[in-house]
Amino acid sequence: MKALYPIETPCKAKRIRFVNPINPVSWAYMKEMRENNRTRRIYDENPYVEVYQLREHVYGLFNLNLDGMGDVWCFLVVGPEKALLIDTAYGLGDNQALADRLTGGKPLYVVNTHHHCDHAFGNCRFDTVYCHEYLVPYLERQDEHIWDYLFDEKGQCKFVEFDRQDLPTFRKYRIEGVKNHHIFDLGGDHQIELIWTGGHAAGHAMFLDNKSRILFSGDNVCSDMCGIGSGPKKDFDPYGQFCNIETFRDQLQGIVERMEEFDYVFPSHFVLNLESRVLVDMLDTCNAILENPQDYDFLERRESAKVGGPVRIRMHKAVRGFSSIAYMEGGVYAPKG
Repeated sequence: MKALYPIETPCKAKRIRFVNPINPVSWAYMKEMRENNRTRRIYDENPYVEVYQLREHVYGLFNLNLDGMGDVWCFLVVGPEKALLIDTAYGLGDNQALADRLTGGKPLYVVNTHHHCDHAFGNCRFDTVYCHEYLVPYLERQDEHIWDYLFDEKGQCKFVEFDRQDLPTFRKYRIEGVKNHHIFDLGGDHQIELIWTGGHAAGHAMFLDNKSRILFSGDNVCSDMCGIGSGPKKDFDPYGQFCNIETFRDQLQGIVERMEEFDYVFPSHFVLNLESRVLVDMLDTCNAILENPQDYDFLERRESAKVGGPVRIRMHKAVRGFSSIAYMEGGVYAPKG
């Protein structure tokens, strides 16, 4: 099968391979965005990050996903007095210096949507990271070995070419768990609200920017596919009971009831600037799954980036006019018949 056409940018990191194929519509969007968007800048402070000005006070920080999965957006929102950084990717390059450059050195809140590697392995570059309280025990398990699986037995990069020395030296940082609906005040009338959702991960949260009228949705919304939970894991998952369709549906219902507060949804992967209506269609799909989990549209076999990691076979239910929700009933694959 012919590979997708490569994306050409001055980013210092270079893709070697993906573990799983990328939806061609998502790939087309990213190719157009990364090659032709006029706001794209790469700063000396961090040559691994492509910076896009998405709104007057909102920047998208595009990072290659170092383990061969879908590339990831972090977001920087600049308020009158303070700024807020949503997610830290793998920590490749100096994101602290980059944030200072873009904000003019304003005090910075750093927050996580969830604990997965492509969203939180760069946390140790900062002194304090805020998250929903359910996320705290997952982040506390990070150590100096979190990046080891990115390299083969010869120490060569497996998925993305980069200088290993540009990863951070791991250090413990302060983790501040907050309650659902916690408000981060950026000064003036600019506030950002944490909204816990569960679903994709037990402690997953979205962030509602009242000034820009944007909902930053993390990984619970995605144009490639929306992977919503797999139930509790066997080794360590203290809040794994919230990693499922039902939890996400219940929280999504509350967000849909507040749609007059935002206009657009910005996911952490692939297509941005989705109109808020997509959440209504996702809610409909969640309800259809819960009514009959076996009435799926197709199955997917998904490889793990880690050697010996689980191969998941997931059911998919289409979201009208968008992508699909991927799920496993009760945390296991249960085929028709």
